[in-house]
Amino acid sequence: MKFATKAIHAGQEPDPSNGAVMTPIYQTSTYWQKAPGDNQGYEYSRGTNPTRKALEDCLAALENAKFGLAFSSGMGATDAVMKLLQPGDEVITGNDLYGGSYRIFTKIFANYGITFHFVDLSDPSIIEEYANRNTKMIWIETPTNPTMQVVDIEAIAEISKKLELTLVVDNTFASPYLQNPMDLGADIVMHSVTKYIGGHSDVVMGALMMNDEELYKRLWFIYNSCGATPGPMDSFLVLRGIKTLHLRMKAHCENGRQVAEFLKDHPKVERVFWPGFTDHPNHHIAAKQMRDFGGMISIVLKDADLQETFRVASNFKVFTLAESLGGVESLINHPATMTHASIPKETREAAGVVDNLLRLSVGVEDIEDLLEDLKSALA
Repeated sequence: MKFATKAIHAGQEPDPSNGAVMTPIYQTSTYWQKAPGDNQGYEYSRGTNPTRKALEDCLAALENAKFGLAFSSGMGATDAVMKLLQPGDEVITGNDLYGGSYRIFTKIFANYGITFHFVDLSDPSIIEEYANRNTKMIWIETPTNPTMQVVDIEAIAEISKKLELTLVVDNTFASPYLQNPMDLGADIVMHSVTKYIGGHSDVVMGALMMNDEELYKRLWFIYNSCGATPGPMDSFLVLRGIKTLHLRMKAHCENGRQVAEFLKDHPKVERVFWPGFTDHPNHHIAAKQMRDFGGMISIVLKDADLQETFRVASNFKVFTLAESLGGVESLINHPATMTHASIPKETREAAGVVDNLLRLSVGVEDIEDLLEDLKSALA
């Protein structure tokens, strides 16, 4: 089954009670049992709900995985993965991460005796320099947030298997339409479903997909026990959003390319981060593991101090100054004070997240309106 067909049909069947084509919203907390323990798979909606199950099956299909779990947020999904670890365990991860991931690693799980190594993963061989007998996991983003570093998933998967480590890939920026880490050897794929998968900036949700049944059972136990599970209405909204994922991603990519090319030649822009450029670091890896290069772009403003950067960020009319990304509307973000504010200044600047960097989530509006808005804001 091809991607567009899976996006519309995977995990969803006509409702057997009345033939409804769209998955019903099972707005219930509990379920009738014929006898104690005879529950036909549903007991209590924290653990299982038919609307959420349809979504989880659809998400798994999109990532070519056997199992899917939906969480109440991307951070809820990340939290569940970290709970696979024990005090004394170590994790190798990238030096350019979403600020929320950095925060939960350093401010929450480091307090429980888990050590995180933040390294430049553009060269996968660095992993073997940091790996030791306590290392249990590799966590990567690609492209990274916000400098669009491209990490070779297949090469890191080979190393993770050799060292018997769990490889987790945050695939939020690419979406399942552009990249499938499971096919490249990942053990777990994580998404902030809030972003491209939901696609309409009206739901907060996360997800994990995996192939290994024992790993699924461990994560399901955490998911059910700790309770970071989404409700049926949010699950329904994401199922509805997924049906246009392939159409939206094509438009994001088309607009993203034109915006990136416009910005690359702009006199007020010092640098553009977009993996579609042939001179972007590891562009050849992006071309190999991605189907297109997406609508996420970051720019460094030329000779701009913080005040000038704020002026530009606040000067848009079509782009909205806001956190998040991946919706149909275009957004602009100042990572240093918004999404990455929890990262110490020296640490984020070392990774390229400087004060005059802005991140764009290019939406699906008319491209002429987007380019005109950029011209006006940068003037």
